[in-house]
Amino acid sequence: MQQSFVDFIMPFAIALIMLGISLELKFTDFYRVFIQPKAVITGVISQMILIPLIGILLVYFWPIDPIYKIGLMLLAACPGGTASNLVTKLLGGRVALSISLTAFNSFIILFTIPAILQLSLNVFLGKDQSVELNFRETTAQVFYTVIIPVSIGILVNEFSSENFTRPIKKPLKYLLPFILIIALLAVVFLEEDNKEIIYFNHLNLLIPLVIFNIVTILIGYKMGKMMRLNHDANYTIAIEMGL
Repeated sequence: MQQSFVDFIMPFAIALIMLGISLELKFTDFYRVFIQPKAVITGVISQMILIPLIGILLVYFWPIDPIYKIGLMLLAACPGGTASNLVTKLLGGRVALSISLTAFNSFIILFTIPAILQLSLNVFLGKDQSVELNFRETTAQVFYTVIIPVSIGILVNEFSSENFTRPIKKPLKYLLPFILIIALLAVVFLEEDNKEIIYFNHLNLLIPLVIFNIVTILIGYKMGKMMRLNHDANYTIAIEMGL
């Protein structure tokens, strides 16, 4: 049951969300991203370099157990994904930029997550432990949950009439957040590994996590401003950084 949920239900939910998001996109939206790549370059650098730097500065001085410091660094090593794409859409950001950042980051983390975790284990636990991600599995997951659903959604939007897509788009505004919330709640409360966790025993982590979230959002927006990007790009990068 657990194996079925992890290996099928979650990827299916993510793919469905990405398909729904992309039904309002066209190829010209991505053309804008790549013909003016400063926004996507700024976003990638901010997520891959600045977030881990902020994370390690915070946890190095914050008085929590070393294992929690490594956990926060794991969060810092993980860029925005499906949740950030959906929130970007709901908050009126540049969805094509958000999806592009997700696609690029999903491949870059194959190298950055092992490096950041190895450094964290060494600094906080004194362990020289090798960490690796499965390249084939991660690449396949990106294609199945991001690239293929997004491509299908764009093709449907490009080559279908408005009369066909309009009835589909309207309920998606409510359905996609519902799918994401249900999927996240299922992971937190139904997975076997999480059932014995008493979350109220870990409230001491709330303050550093909130600080981490707010600081990354503000720095993401500031980075866009420094690079003289448009407001919608700054806004999108801030959402990506925070999520």
